[in-house]
Amino acid sequence: MKALIIDDEKKARQVLRILIEENCSKITEIVEADNLLSGVELIKLESPDIVFLDIEMPEHSGLEILNFIDKEVHNFEIIFTTAYSDYAIQAFQLSAIDYLLKPVRPNQVKEAVDKALSQIGNSQISLKLEELKKSLQSKNFKKIGLPYADGIKFVNFEDIIMLEADSMYTKVYIKNTKVILVSKPLRFFRDLFSSATTFYKPHRSFLINLIYIKEYIKKDGGYILMENDRTVSVSRDKKEEFLMIVQNI
Repeated sequence: MKALIIDDEKKARQVLRILIEENCSKITEIVEADNLLSGVELIKLESPDIVFLDIEMPEHSGLEILNFIDKEVHNFEIIFTTAYSDYAIQAFQLSAIDYLLKPVRPNQVKEAVDKALSQIGNSQISLKLEELKKSLQSKNFKKIGLPYADGIKFVNFEDIIMLEADSMYTKVYIKNTKVILVSKPLRFFRDLFSSATTFYKPHRSFLINLIYIKEYIKKDGGYILMENDRTVSVSRDKKEEFLMIVQNI
């Protein structure tokens, strides 16, 4: 396997190279570029499997990579390296894009590389990058990328009815769509949706979109009936809070 590091800072390239060499045995060759256009040329010449791409570089941002590469050349995985704020990190997560937060740590490199290698050929990188650019251009996030068995499905927040914990996976119920099983735990979505005011966690196993509540039923301890006819439990310690919320919808 071959990796390409694109970063305008020589020291950053050297550190990342060492971390890859020490922690990622499947990568046997590493090439480097100090700007985006040089990196694009190396992509065409070297056909890397993984591209480590810095975002903030002079002249051209790493996010512009799709402007310089034909779609048929998008047969590699991208791992962004960034010192961006929490806001931008949320955009990466929503777009199902892998990233390394500077200063880069060994375990982060290994996890990101292992994930990238498992997705080569089935990651829809062009679609993910387009959604990332949209997210970074707008502070009003509207979509999330859901990685599942066949690829990535981008879904509007407003079309998500509810999410249900399934061990280390999450079942995502979407309007007019079959349920999608996503390889992320429910807590990942709880943290990611913390600023989305229509989502509420009435029980440790559920995260619901309040606009899709069909009915609250008092019997059997109290539970919610959603518009997709799924029932959702309400924890005893959440019942009073939940009733106050729905009264103000």
